[in-house]
Amino acid sequence: MTHDEYCDELDREIDRFADGLASVDSAARVPSCPDWTVLDLTEHLGTVHRWATKLVRERSPTRIPRAGLTSQVDVFDAGWLREGGRALVEALRGADPGDAMWAWGTDQHVRFWSRRQLHETFVHRLDLELASGATSYVDPAVAFDAIDEFLANIKADRDILPRAREGQDAELIRIRSTAPAGNWSVRLTSDGYDFVDSANEPDAELSGPADEVLMVILRRRDLAHSGVNVSGDDSLAEHWLAQTAFQ
Repeated sequence: MTHDEYCDELDREIDRFADGLASVDSAARVPSCPDWTVLDLTEHLGTVHRWATKLVRERSPTRIPRAGLTSQVDVFDAGWLREGGRALVEALRGADPGDAMWAWGTDQHVRFWSRRQLHETFVHRLDLELASGATSYVDPAVAFDAIDEFLANIKADRDILPRAREGQDAELIRIRSTAPAGNWSVRLTSDGYDFVDSANEPDAELSGPADEVLMVILRRRDLAHSGVNVSGDDSLAEHWLAQTAFQ
């Protein structure tokens, strides 16, 4: 996907989230974010949008705090969410995707943020639908890119450092999307992990349609109740999922 395509899809996801707020109580719990209500989820997403907007507008070379981006008079409703989302899309569309700036991932350019904010909004829209009981719409191409983006960025998360299990070394796990087709292989060692290009038979493989794989690796759906199949060592697959959960 291109920067412009990310912006277009982000715009659609903002509308989907805002529209979804009409069918759920703001006090409802969000099962995939158990400490949050729908109101908390909305405040979080709208604040992140405003934070990313400020970063992009300033092409900030360093991280800036989120504090102060909302006020005591803010009402965290659909209108507020749309307002912040529209400002974000406008800032991204008005920026050169190749402009250098701070990002918490490895790609230190504006284009990091169009991709990241699409998937931030997309996944939290799925969270909202889990809270409301709505049927989620998932574009397979967006879900596939979300898997790739998650895997590309986990090394930048200081809280995530999966390793091979004690007594094991050079364990190979493959994450495979069947629709669209693609896969990612990870070699786990006692020192950490690396993404590798390997045709070798993995010790464990998670496979299924991109939307199902995404929900599982982001811990939005239990493996046992998903459309994801595990081949090889089940315990290695569970180990990877446990070790790569966002804090």
